[in-house]
Amino acid sequence: MMLAIAFPAIDPVIFEIGPFAIRWYALAYIAGLFAAFWYARWMVKHPPALMTPVQVDDFFLWAMGGVILGGRLGYVVFYKPLEYLDQPLNILKTWEGGMSFHGGLLGVVFTIILYARHIGVDKWYLADLAACTSPIGLALGRLANFVNGELWGRAAPDVPWAMVFPGAGPEPRHPSQLYQAALEGSLVVVAYLLWRNEKIRNRPGILTGAFWIGYGVFRIVVEFFREPDAYLGFLIGGATMGQLLSVPMVLFGIYSIWRARPVAPAA
Repeated sequence: MMLAIAFPAIDPVIFEIGPFAIRWYALAYIAGLFAAFWYARWMVKHPPALMTPVQVDDFFLWAMGGVILGGRLGYVVFYKPLEYLDQPLNILKTWEGGMSFHGGLLGVVFTIILYARHIGVDKWYLADLAACTSPIGLALGRLANFVNGELWGRAAPDVPWAMVFPGAGPEPRHPSQLYQAALEGSLVVVAYLLWRNEKIRNRPGILTGAFWIGYGVFRIVVEFFREPDAYLGFLIGGATMGQLLSVPMVLFGIYSIWRARPVAPAA
């Protein structure tokens, strides 16, 4: 017997003003951005206090560009290289969707290196700020994926909380978006608890490593419940692209913690 919970009929569009539509997806990322922004401004007021709130303002402007550019290029390279190679101008059509977390992450890493050099601050300190704040937007984004009825999970006919998603056929499926939202939300809590320890704060790289390991492990686990991308399917050893891209994250996270060194607080 197939069990299923009715998928909540939530309109992806909150409201419309003329030709403009305000969607839950956009609201989620805007809310995540502003929450991360104010959180980071609050964090830099505490030891080791290597940055000012004004510098946080500038960094977020740089990071937004890194996320958008890296996320889009990552999607093109990791998921649909042949399609965009055939029609390269479609890369510019960001309004049609298609962003990669791992690509966006690389974009932020590049931004961190450039901005840290620009203001003369330890890049690992800046990376720790990003590691503590970015899971907020990630979790809200996964909730928006759920509202949109996209990125659904694998068939789960015997799971009591499985859902039938619009456009995913008649089979009940894992609400894998909610699994990932919960795990990414837990990263916010874990990062904060670690950050409260001043010894950890004074060793830039530990928080970064915790985020990279945590996200990488969580993503690998959730991918076992998530339907693989239709145009890629299963890859090496039955792994998905998300899992293959997350393995280096875990390894880099281990390295980040291993090389962490104490820093002197700002004068």
